[in-house]
Amino acid sequence: MHLQISNRVTALGSQAQSQLTKEFARIDAIAEENTARVLAAFQKHRVADGYFAGTTGYGYDDLGRDKLDEIYADLFGTEAALVRIQFVNGTHAIACALFGALKSGDVLLSAVGAPYDTLLGVVGAVDKGHGSLKDYGVEYRQVELLDNQPDLEGMAKAAADTRVKAVLIQRSKGYSTRSSLSVAEIGEMCRVIKEANPDAVILVDNCYGEFVEAIEPTHVGADLVVGSLIKNPGGGLAPTGGYIAGRRDLVEGAAMRLTVPGIGGECGCTLGQNRLLYQGLFLSPHTVAQAVKTAVFAAKVMESLGYETQPHSSEVRHDIIQMIHMREPEALKKFCKGIQFGAPVDSYVTPEPWDMPGYDCQVIMAAGAFIQGASIELSADAPMREPYTVYLQGGLTYESGKLGVLLAVQELLGSSV
Repeated sequence: MHLQISNRVTALGSQAQSQLTKEFARIDAIAEENTARVLAAFQKHRVADGYFAGTTGYGYDDLGRDKLDEIYADLFGTEAALVRIQFVNGTHAIACALFGALKSGDVLLSAVGAPYDTLLGVVGAVDKGHGSLKDYGVEYRQVELLDNQPDLEGMAKAAADTRVKAVLIQRSKGYSTRSSLSVAEIGEMCRVIKEANPDAVILVDNCYGEFVEAIEPTHVGADLVVGSLIKNPGGGLAPTGGYIAGRRDLVEGAAMRLTVPGIGGECGCTLGQNRLLYQGLFLSPHTVAQAVKTAVFAAKVMESLGYETQPHSSEVRHDIIQMIHMREPEALKKFCKGIQFGAPVDSYVTPEPWDMPGYDCQVIMAAGAFIQGASIELSADAPMREPYTVYLQGGLTYESGKLGVLLAVQELLGSSV
């Protein structure tokens, strides 16, 4: 049995791949450098088979869990880290970090416009039920983008208010159309914010960005980075969870929010999942490279068909997300249907727009993943609103990601193939 991909679509893929030698070499070089960093951290901390044993109940004295915290802290250049399967997603981890850093009367500032949709309820910008930062007396403000770029001058002015105790920087574009932020750009933002308000905590939502570059935001001035284990750092193996890395007091504050004051990170059993978290982290630089290659390939193919992409296939990447402006809803649905057909799981289903919790419009999501919702596996999703932009990410292997993209193109072209 073979996948039914037409000669025309196969030729489009071959032509695109032949033109990406330079881009792929750059991606492979970063993967090699990051793999060396991860391997060195494993060796430094003398990772042993005994660390893979799980705990139950309270999870006291879980050596593997605690050692993994130290490894993450090393990799992110921070004082401490908290890596836990008890985080249900990236939004949960970010919320714990924010609640740990803020108290009633403080101001939270978002530096690059509105954060990702699921965080709007956390900060209280929209009413998603009781328990937001707003409910607990934390005021929320945001600095709007200027010409779809970070407004450094506006950022400095807004951060100068001494009531601003935390500044949130979202590295990835989310469902906006701005470019994702490079680590260098985040470093410049950190400099500007710290000059205006040295006491403000800078928290970076690092989702989709880990290991895409050779350094992370905490290497250039961020106080905290937060992310999801079913995205980049889980390497496609972590079954759930999230991480927080940064200043020790801030990590401890987040741990107190995840559990309770007085317990913090001392509890939290691992239920036999340590091996997957370690192995996933070890594989993550390579797996991220596979996802980035898939994104670059998708951009190249879609550009050849006349579609606008962001980033362009020739651009240096700062996260694993590829935007493709489909411009009309039917094209968007067809592309997502093709990505779903290219999945190893649930390939036979057809994705349809639905009222997904946490979003202000219907969302279509194509994902046939071994781990439910794992964005490091090939997926495509989009809010059903103009300009009908699809957000493609993931690909555990470049080979499978490439096939998924070609099947999406074939579905899009339909009878014209």
